[in-house]
Formats: sequence, C-alpha cells, structure tokens
Amino acid sequence: MTATENRTDISIRTDDGVVLRGWLLAARGATSPAPLILLHNGFGGVKEGHLEKFGRAFAQAGFNVLGYDPRGLGDSGGRVRYEIDPVQYVADFRDAITFGISLPGVDARRIGVWGSSYGGGIVIQAAALDARISCVAAQVPFLSGGAIWRSLPAEAKAGLTGLFAGERASRAAGQPVMTMKVVSRNPQHEPCILTSPESYDWCIAAAADAPNWRNEVTVRSLEMTFGFEPMTYIAAVAPRPLLIVAAESDALMPFEGSRGAFMAAAEPKAFVSLPCGHFDPYDVYFEQSSAAARDWFVQRL
Repeated sequence: MTATENRTDISIRTDDGVVLRGWLLAARGATSPAPLILLHNGFGGVKEGHLEKFGRAFAQAGFNVLGYDPRGLGDSGGRVRYEIDPVQYVADFRDAITFGISLPGVDARRIGVWGSSYGGGIVIQAAALDARISCVAAQVPFLSGGAIWRSLPAEAKAGLTGLFAGERASRAAGQPVMTMKVVSRNPQHEPCILTSPESYDWCIAAAADAPNWRNEVTVRSLEMTFGFEPMTYIAAVAPRPLLIVAAESDALMPFEGSRGAFMAAAEPKAFVSLPCGHFDPYDVYFEQSSAAARDWFVQRL
C-alpha cells in the first residue's frame, strides 16, 4: 500500500485471484477504530472523479472510505476487459468487505455501503446476502433488468436476442470479444448502452476527471444486465437500515421504480427525493445527495 495525504492506494485480491485496485480514505480526526464505508460506482464507472468526491465527504464526517475499480475496468485486473458481470461484482464487493475489515483503524462491526445507479443495485443485493453489512445507501439505484427488457419493442428484443446468441457463438469459436459503446452521440447509427442525450453529455464531460474510463463494454455486459434483479432482494436488506435517494426526473432509473422499491423494503428505511435528473446527484445536486447519505450513516452507523 502507498499513501498520499489521507489517501492510501490499496490492492484487493479476490477469491479467484483477480487484483482490484483502489484507495482507502482515512477517517478525519479518528482516534479509535472508525466505521468503514465501501463505495460502488455506476455502470462502467471507475474510481476517479465523482466517486472520490463522495468518499471525501464521508471521510470528513469521520468514516474510513474504500473505493476501487471493478474487475475489468481501470487499474483492476480481470480475465475479460470491460465486462460487467453483476453476479461477479457482488462477489467482488463482498471480497472488498473482507479486505476492508482486516485493516487497522477499521471497526469491523460498523460497515456501511454506498452505491449509485448500477452500483446501487450491487450494494442492495450484497447487503441482502452479507450480514457483515450494517447500513446501506443506494442513490438512483438500478433495480430490475427484466423490467427494462420487458419495456423494449418486440423488434428490439429480437435483434438483441440474435446479437447475444451470435456473440456467444463467436466467443466459443475463439474470436475476440465483441464490445459496444456505453454512450454515443448518435445512438440510432452507433448502438450503445445508455441512449439518452444527457447520458452522453455527462459521461463525456466526466471523463475529463477519469482518464482511465473507457467508452466501451462487452456485448455480454448488456445481456447480463437484463438478468440483474436487485429488486428481488430489497426486502431482505432489513434489519439493516436502507436509504434510497431518488431523482424525480430520472430518465434512466424511473422515480416510480425507486419509490416502489422503498415501499417494498422493510423498516428501518428512509427515502429522499431530489428535483433533478439521473446524473445531477453527482454534480448539481452533489451537496444534497452526499449530505443525505452522510447524515444517514452518521445516524445509523
């Protein structure tokens, strides 16, 4: 591990030997073991940029904070680059917890998790499965790939089904992994995962602070996303406290879905709505979104 100011670069070895690289932010002013909050980014996101902004807000409130590049992205290892596998991500996140509670200065009895967008789904599912987690904050969370699939026109489903089958056959034949863009300026002519104009504008602007980010994921990442169902785990998060931060004008993760997830969750729980779109909690509404999560952790963790 190497240290810079209150940030220490760390390496996490997963159960299958892949090395995840990230950082640990030390709790500000801590004189005894302090709680640990683990962060998980959105779809294709890396540890630079806004993730560290949230981490520093939590560290200033007295929490140790751990963030890392998911496998296959940024500085982390992985057999297939740019492959986003939600089941593997949950397993890796639990390995990161194992690493984090072994660190000096960490109170292993007080582990919080924070995730945004796709990462919100990861932390919900991880919390339902891992009793070591004490408190959860999910911001504009991904909840159901199946719901997205069911909303697609029949023609789009048929095209994607053929694409996924062809990609699997190509891999089996030893061909290079097929990839596609995360965002595109013109999704009609250049297929991508996130098709809204605001997705393109935000991702390209955010890349200035995240040089390790690549506008690329495997085709199988999209296929696996349609099978990612954090909503089925929502009731099992309790008795751990759950905070959901939702955006009222969210075009990617509809507000109604977040509200429905909150209603399905058991107590203790809290719901915060922000009058903004999906990406605004990272910047325009950063103060409000980070304060909501920070105060939740202070209160409950």
